[in-house]
Amino acid sequence: MAVKELKADELGNAIASGVAVVDFWATWCGPCKMMLPVFDQISGEIGGVSFYKFNIEESPETAAAYGVSNVPTFIVFKDGKAAGQVSGSQSKVKLTDFIKKSM
Repeated sequence: MAVKELKADELGNAIASGVAVVDFWATWCGPCKMMLPVFDQISGEIGGVSFYKFNIEESPETAAAYGVSNVPTFIVFKDGKAAGQVSGSQSKVKLTDFIKKSM
């Protein structure tokens, strides 16, 4: 599944039902840039999950509302509620395991 870039007004609806993973990132963040291809790869390997990117520069207040203070931050949502959160660079294996355990 392709990763979709979300705007602030789309985020709530996107995570409202089912399982969704959101990558909160920023263009100035080196580790974020390194994680983008890893996140894209994982999105094609885990079924039944929606994958999204949210650029915190476009709406820092929205990111803060979800408890994001560092980037990259990955949050797994189940029916609109955070089920797990991890920050910083992750190996593909660690991020995949985190997502699967949080589902």
